[in-house]
Amino acid sequence: MEHQYNKTITACFVGCIVQAVVNNFTPLLFLFFQRSYHIPLSQITLLVTFNFGIQLMVDLLSVGFVDRIGYRASMIMAHVLSAAGLILLTVLPELLPSPFAGILIAVMIYAVGGGLLEVLVSPVVEACPSDNKERAMSMLHSFYCWGHAGVVLASTLFFHVAGIGNWKILAVFWALIPIGNAVAFAKVPIALLIEEGESGLQLKELFRVKVFWILLIMMICAGASEQAVSQWASTFAEKGLGISKTAGDLAGPMAFAILMGTSRLFYGRYGDRIDLDRFMVYSCCLCILSYLGISLIPVPQFSLIACAVCGLSVGIMWPGTFSKASAALPRGGTAMFALLALSGDIGCSGGPTLVGMVSGALGDDLKIGVLAGIVFPVLLLAGVILCGKMKRYS
Repeated sequence: MEHQYNKTITACFVGCIVQAVVNNFTPLLFLFFQRSYHIPLSQITLLVTFNFGIQLMVDLLSVGFVDRIGYRASMIMAHVLSAAGLILLTVLPELLPSPFAGILIAVMIYAVGGGLLEVLVSPVVEACPSDNKERAMSMLHSFYCWGHAGVVLASTLFFHVAGIGNWKILAVFWALIPIGNAVAFAKVPIALLIEEGESGLQLKELFRVKVFWILLIMMICAGASEQAVSQWASTFAEKGLGISKTAGDLAGPMAFAILMGTSRLFYGRYGDRIDLDRFMVYSCCLCILSYLGISLIPVPQFSLIACAVCGLSVGIMWPGTFSKASAALPRGGTAMFALLALSGDIGCSGGPTLVGMVSGALGDDLKIGVLAGIVFPVLLLAGVILCGKMKRYS
């Protein structure tokens, strides 16, 4: 029976790639938009906040409608909105009186699609019959990393060969991926997350369970541990090694994303032989060491290596927490996955913000800012240990 769901799992893998496209393609065009449409940099930077703000809102609101309309309809809608936003990005800036308004509307549309995908892909994979859920979850989230790396590499190559002025062709190409995957989700089998005749836990029931609060904090820390370094890796590369922005992006965030994906792929391949709790504990310890290396060792090359090692260490944190939640709360349902995604996004936003605020308060010393961020992997380590001591809630 399991083999008939292989296409479903593959479609979810592609869904993670779609999510990577909508999050990482437009930022590559920010400076081009600034020059071409004469948009102030303050407005351009607002697009990132707006994108993730919309996704946070969708994470929260999805609790109320995903179960009503079903996972298949929700998945198709997520992909259609992702494709529509990318295509409208090529049209609306010229059609509307304000180019920025056109970009903002396009970002809003694909952000709704991206937010839905974040809520949906994990429970759909979790519901599929599988010998090892943890392996499947880790493999799933590795595809976001490969998607991120692929978008940056393919787009950089396209801009070099065809010129950034032809970016609209590339945007339409990226839109073809969610269009094709929407067709796939119209056909693939989708299993029930909760057994027929049973109901998922309501919000008030979830909030009464102590382990759920620990899991929420773990998700915040997982997102923060990842992004607190990832968002500043390019700056480390540029300032420490004196290289260009393009080279800094490849040496910093690209190396981080590839090693993070490698960690998830490794557990996805060999997770049946590895205890998840032990793997997460070791990963948290490695993450703490990488933060200390970035912050305390005054050798720029070593700081960059420590940034890359941090990517390796955080790989299991996000999918591992999802897997622990599924095992601890088998009736958690859509509400649980949506709130976990919401918490993860809060961490993704809060981690870099804390690093930036501390750095700014102490004379733009980025190393001290990262040192302050060490609180996130430390708390995550405590959460893994606490969860291991608590009984499964059913």
